[in-house]
Amino acid sequence: MLSFVVGALYFAILLVLAAYGFHRSYLVWKCHSLRGRLGELDQGVPPVPLAAFDEPEKLPYVTVQLAIYNEATVAPRLLDYIARLEYPRSRLEIQVLDDSTDETCELIKPCVQRMRAAGIDVAYIHRTDRVGYKAGALDHGLKSAKGELIAFFDADFMPQPEFLRVLVPHFQDAKVGMVQARWGHENREHSILTRVSALMLDGHHLIENRVRAAAGWLFNFSGTGGIWRREAITSSGGWQHDTLTEDLDLSYRAQLQGWKFIYRQNLVVPAELPEDVAAFRAQQFRWAKGTVQTRRKLLGQVLRSDLSARAKTEAFFHLTPHFAYPLTMAMTVLLLPVVLLLPSKNTFIMILLDLPLLLGTTGSLAAFYALAERAQGRRAIDALKVIPGLIAIGVGLTPLITKAVFEGSRQMAGEFVRTPKKGSRAGRYRSSLDWPIYEPALGAIALAAFLGSIRFGHYFATPFALLFATGYFWMAYALVKEQLDQRQPAPSSVVVPLSPFGNAQRERETEIAA
Repeated sequence: MLSFVVGALYFAILLVLAAYGFHRSYLVWKCHSLRGRLGELDQGVPPVPLAAFDEPEKLPYVTVQLAIYNEATVAPRLLDYIARLEYPRSRLEIQVLDDSTDETCELIKPCVQRMRAAGIDVAYIHRTDRVGYKAGALDHGLKSAKGELIAFFDADFMPQPEFLRVLVPHFQDAKVGMVQARWGHENREHSILTRVSALMLDGHHLIENRVRAAAGWLFNFSGTGGIWRREAITSSGGWQHDTLTEDLDLSYRAQLQGWKFIYRQNLVVPAELPEDVAAFRAQQFRWAKGTVQTRRKLLGQVLRSDLSARAKTEAFFHLTPHFAYPLTMAMTVLLLPVVLLLPSKNTFIMILLDLPLLLGTTGSLAAFYALAERAQGRRAIDALKVIPGLIAIGVGLTPLITKAVFEGSRQMAGEFVRTPKKGSRAGRYRSSLDWPIYEPALGAIALAAFLGSIRFGHYFATPFALLFATGYFWMAYALVKEQLDQRQPAPSSVVVPLSPFGNAQRERETEIAA
């Protein structure tokens, strides 16, 4: 009786996880079937010619919003890149929305003054509180913004000079509410963590976003590296801060209002990936909790809307992927009794229980991310080499994301914990860390399941049990190592650009009291 209950529960969890895996496979198939439409979107429309700058009054007014909070290592560099955007200065406004409580304020002000002296319209807005966090800062800035189009960049992004010239022409279509560019990854090769993070984001941008945009389904503004029509923001209820993913929330509300979104994968905006496990975990926790909150808030509206059945189904998968993490943690616990209690000599049971795990995880992941790499001109084999690390690190996140799912299911809003950026100076900002508790325990269970799978002949489960154990133990090791490293004193200097108009690589160190 016990073996039946364990097997039934394990199989039920496996079915749900396999559904998410096969959904990835469906997106891969859809990407191939929409090749023609994807090509049209990638080609886009002709950019604004430089000759058009002679008649700037014919171009839409653009406001660039830069939401900054304690970004001393990267904020001056951001202003360097923003100063070189190619757009008529009479039709361009820069809003520096600085909520910082550290020396970032004093580093930014000289850059702003030099930009003003060069004829750039820059508004420096410093709030004395962080009401609404990023969403609150964007909403506060929007009230005084001059632009009919609003562009957004986070502090670690480095937009190309032609960014506005390439994306602004899309808004000639009055129905277009937002245009999103693709994220690039300056430090992709720094470590296995950054390679995994880059691959995860490549899958989101190059498969999910492209397919959803080409199919006419809902997809989301990524919070940075894009442009909104101001009317699309205000007519959809504006920036709201009852979720931790204000970009996803507004994206769904705007598209439910009928606004059209466009994705441009061939315009890449470089940015910095988290290099520390703590920063990566903080980012993933915020995204997971915010997505769950957005599901609570909007999925009902989506299902009651006039969208097609396929669009509603895709929205469901888009808003619920993090529920796979609690199921993965439950499967980890069940894997040991499964290999101990269920007979491995029964070929039917092995196929029924183990083969779907193989196909629904590794197979779909390999196809999904290999296609994402090929879409950007990289080799598919590069993605396949990272897949084991992606699975292991994903598994190592399960206790944290499970917590995010439960918190997001019970409460809205919450503290917006920024992802620390290193820029050119490591260690200036550090994320808070907790000692790992659940990860070592789950790793021990997975290791026992690995040994049991060999002992009792559940060979399909063997590699996955090993990957699970590796993921949990690696995460525990990384957390402990960073916890110990944090006991070392933080550096007391930051790096700032010599000039916001020169070479972004020319830097000097400014000594600042810690």
